[in-house]
Amino acid sequence: MSTTGAHVPDDGAGGRPGSGWWWWTRRRGFLLDLALAVASAVECAFEGVTFAHKTGVTPAVAALIGLLAGGTLLLRRRWPIAVVLVGIALSPAELGFLLSVVGLYSLTVSEVPRRITAALAAMNGLGTFLVSFIRLHDSLRNADDNRSMSLPIVLSTSLLLALGLTAPPVLLGLYVRARRRLVESLRERADGLERELELLAEKAAERAERARAEERTRIARDMHDVVAHRVSLMVVHAAALKAVALKDPAKASSTAELLGDMGREALTELRQMLGVLRTAAPERAPAPAPRLPAPRVLEPEPDTDTATEPEPEPEGPCIDQLGELVEQSQAAGMTVEFTVEGEERPCGARVEQTVYRVVQEALTNVHKHAGGARAHVRLAYRELEIAVLVLNGPSDGTPATPLPSGGHGLVGMKERVTTHGGGFAAGPTPDGGFRVSALLPLAARPI
Repeated sequence: MSTTGAHVPDDGAGGRPGSGWWWWTRRRGFLLDLALAVASAVECAFEGVTFAHKTGVTPAVAALIGLLAGGTLLLRRRWPIAVVLVGIALSPAELGFLLSVVGLYSLTVSEVPRRITAALAAMNGLGTFLVSFIRLHDSLRNADDNRSMSLPIVLSTSLLLALGLTAPPVLLGLYVRARRRLVESLRERADGLERELELLAEKAAERAERARAEERTRIARDMHDVVAHRVSLMVVHAAALKAVALKDPAKASSTAELLGDMGREALTELRQMLGVLRTAAPERAPAPAPRLPAPRVLEPEPDTDTATEPEPEPEGPCIDQLGELVEQSQAAGMTVEFTVEGEERPCGARVEQTVYRVVQEALTNVHKHAGGARAHVRLAYRELEIAVLVLNGPSDGTPATPLPSGGHGLVGMKERVTTHGGGFAAGPTPDGGFRVSALLPLAARPI
């Protein structure tokens, strides 16, 4: 961009700028500028001939200069400063009324700096004022009655004429420029909001997919915890039943009864889980009709600890059932020791369910991989947390019952514990055994 002009958007066609011919973005803009340039050239040519008769200049030359000067209005979008300067230069000859008005409007509506626009508008207004003052003053001196028009009237008339030819195009240009900037800013904001909505939609889709994956993982983990332990014990008892069926019918009968109880418990837990999965989301009740407010009754403020109902805890096993879990493993032939340290207190249903599942899966792994091993289950209540440890020694040589394994037991335990912000560790011990430990924060911490 040169210092004598500035490119301006199409203000005659409206709409957003696009690809066009030269500096016109639309054909309507070109036709409008062409019509204005022709009208201005014709006007300047006629005024040039009039000026030539007054000054003695050749009319043809004056008309040619007028045509060329008026035709510069075709460049108003590309070089508005040059058009205004031509109008200022022609003001002493009283040429280019349309050129001056349209040029000022084009200059004001363009992206030319405000200080340059103000300076050129002031020069144009000053030139118009001086030409009007000189012409009216000469008319005053040539009049028959020298007192018919006084000097203050000449000054005020010249000033009003200068303002009338300068202020309207400048104010209109400022309005159009401000409106155009407002429309562009609104359009940019709309485009930005559209892009943000697209990003939010993509993020929402990613979160939904991640939530579905996490839900699938949780369901698979729960199914594994429910089925693996029960079925593992049933397989162990079935193997024992086969060994004692002919030697000890009474023991075989009790083992068969135990197998039936375990099967029924496994089915019950599966039904509970499937019932949760099949439960549909409750329908929202219709909004009640608006009513007039009832008279206010002063009541004591509710306690903040009891005003908000807590979220219902999920149903499932709890720490109190660990003894029964240990007895089932003992009934299957495993030597298990169970100890509890610290003062027992409620830990929250979710935490208790996690502790139960950790012990359950650890004992199942002992059944699978360490036949005849001794196990120790230790539960410790601390000030702000609860710790659980399942430690088993090496196998005594008894072959373990062959059970299928998917390799997800330790992973599932770790996921459960870390979900509550706890710590989990598992690994072999120096004596050939295995150790599983978990540390979970209590649900209700003391203030």
